[in-house]
Amino acid sequence: MKYFLLLMLAICLIVQGSVAQTQSDSVSIAIDTVIVAIDTVKSISIIGVGDLMLGSNFPSKYYLPTNNNCYPLLADVKNVLQGADLTIGNLEGCFSDTAPLVKRCKDSTLCYAFRMPEKYVFCLKDAGFDVLTIANNHSGDFGDLGRETTVKLLDSLEIKHAGWLKYPTSIITVKGLKIGIAAFSPNSGTVSIIDTINAKYIVANLADSCDIVIVTFHGGAEGSKHQHVTKETETFYGENRGNVYEFSRAVIHAGADVVFGHGPHVARAIDIYHGKIIAYSLGNFCTYGRFNLKGPNGLAPILKINIDVSGNFLNGKIISAKQPGGVGIGTEIDEYLGAAKIIRELTQADLPESKINIDTEGNITVHP
Repeated sequence: MKYFLLLMLAICLIVQGSVAQTQSDSVSIAIDTVIVAIDTVKSISIIGVGDLMLGSNFPSKYYLPTNNNCYPLLADVKNVLQGADLTIGNLEGCFSDTAPLVKRCKDSTLCYAFRMPEKYVFCLKDAGFDVLTIANNHSGDFGDLGRETTVKLLDSLEIKHAGWLKYPTSIITVKGLKIGIAAFSPNSGTVSIIDTINAKYIVANLADSCDIVIVTFHGGAEGSKHQHVTKETETFYGENRGNVYEFSRAVIHAGADVVFGHGPHVARAIDIYHGKIIAYSLGNFCTYGRFNLKGPNGLAPILKINIDVSGNFLNGKIISAKQPGGVGIGTEIDEYLGAAKIIRELTQADLPESKINIDTEGNITVHP
C-alpha cells in the first residue's frame, strides 16, 4: 500500500514541478528519492495506557479536580507521554457540559456515570494523546449526545478515535506510515469484542489499506481479584466480557500488529504472539474522583514499545506510574516500579510459555 502511495506522490511531483530531465528520468529520480526517505524509517515508537477519566461533573461538581483544573493531573507524566511517535489511551466516559444521563441507575447519587467537562479535552491534547478509543462501558452513559459531543471535540483537535458503531475505526499517518486503529468492547453502541468474526473482518480490511494496525479492547472481569489472564470467557455482574486471550490471537491472525487491552482496572500480563505484542490490560491511568485506586487498582503502567515498519515487536519498556489518590492528585511516576514488577510477575505466572522477557526495571525483550 505505502509503495503505491509513494509512486503516486512521485508522479504528482513531476506533473506539478518543472524539471530539466526527461519524463522517464524524472519518474525514476522522484521515486528513488521518496523510497530512500521511507527506508530511513526503521521503527516507530508507540505508547499505550489504560483508562482515562479526568473528573466527572455528574452527579456533582464535587467529583472534579481542584479549581476545575485538569492540567495538574497529568503534569508529572506529560513528558513521558509526549516521548513517542504515537500515544493512545482509552477514554472512559464522554465530554459534555449538558448531555442528560441515559444510563439507568436506581440511585443517581451512587450511579457510576462519567461526564467530563468539555474543556477537559484540551488537557489530553496538551498531554500528547494522538488517539483516544471510545469502546467501553461508560462512553454511552450520556447517550448519543454525549458521544457526538465527544467525537466533535476530538475531531476539532485532530485526536483520532475508534470503537463507536458510528465511527468504528480511524487511520492516522505517522512517519509516512498509515496506521489503522480499531477498538472493541462488549458494551452497547460499541464494536463488539464478542463477535470475533466481525472483528476479524474489520481488522483485515484495515490491514489491506494500512501499513500497521493497532487494536484495543475493553474486556475482562474487573478488580483486584481478576488480575490473571484465564484464557477463558470472563463474566462480570452477569455480563459476558469476552475471552481476551482468544480475541487477541484472532485479531493478530487477521492482521493486527499491536493489541492493547484495558477494562479490568488492574494491570495484566504481556505476551508476544507471532512477533506481535499483546497487553491484556493496562489498567487505570488517570481516573480521578470516582475510581477505586487501592492496591493494584492504583498502578498506572505506561507501555512504550518500538515496532518495525512491518509491525513486528522490537523492544519496549513498562514505565511505572501510579495514582496515589486524594484531592487534586493525578498520575505520578513511581520510583518503586510497582507496575513493572506486577506485570513481570503476572506474565511469568500466566504465560510461562511466552518468549517475552521483562526485567526488574520494566525493560521488555524477546527470547531468541
